[in-house]
Amino acid sequence: MLSGIAIQMGVTIYLFALLGKWLDEQYNQGEKLYTIIATLTGVAISFYVVLKQVNRIKH
Repeated sequence: MLSGIAIQMGVTIYLFALLGKWLDEQYNQGEKLYTIIATLTGVAISFYVVLKQVNRIKH
């Protein structure tokens, strides 16, 4: 169960980082602003989902 949660977190963060990189390539001029924002958003979403799953397991 825990390895599944870790894989889910990793995939979510990775996909958001790829999205940010793509946005930087499309709309930004050499800065990594979208990559940083998207990666942090992925981290926040991952933590939220993990907390919901852990609370569901506890109850």
